[in-house]
Amino acid sequence: MSLRLLVWAVPAFLYAVFFFWYTSFGGPLTSEEVDRYMSVFEERGGEAEGLVRLRMFLESDTGNDFIMINAIHMKDTPDPVDGVEPGDSSDDVMAKYMNYMWPALLGRASHPVMFGPAVSNALDVVGIDNARVWNRGAAMRYRSRRDMMEITTNPAFSGRHEFRTASLEKTIAYPIEDALVLTDPRVLLFFVLLSGAGVLNAVIRR
Repeated sequence: MSLRLLVWAVPAFLYAVFFFWYTSFGGPLTSEEVDRYMSVFEERGGEAEGLVRLRMFLESDTGNDFIMINAIHMKDTPDPVDGVEPGDSSDDVMAKYMNYMWPALLGRASHPVMFGPAVSNALDVVGIDNARVWNRGAAMRYRSRRDMMEITTNPAFSGRHEFRTASLEKTIAYPIEDALVLTDPRVLLFFVLLSGAGVLNAVIRR
């Protein structure tokens, strides 16, 4: 294989590997999958209204990736659930929850899009009570609703979730499908690899 061909073949291979890992090809959830996932949450004793919302979310699956937008208000002192040590802050307790979540998320091409502390109370609140104070914000990308459910229905998740609720004063989380294509890492990586290969090819031709 010539060097010039290799310059294009290697980036193409790397991009294909990333694309097929990062993209969900499973299509929308089937009714059998929805029932199976819902049965797990019903067995855990989920709140009835929340279960209705979750079923609607799963039954309307498009098969696409999505981003979960989170407004977060951490407790000043975490609840004393099992596993919380004296002196632990709410951030420490949330970290115990994320110790499970990080490998589970990254293993399914899911990851934070943004995360950071609030720099002010809410500047605009309309039609929502008790929504003025937040101290964190985050956006989490999931490869698919199936991937999210595989993470959250894993038995290893059930005990860890107590750490999340122990550390949160309140939170709002809602999913969106990102319509801004240029923020998609698949697009960004394509142009980075294309540019890099083009530069190397130009150098080799000299």
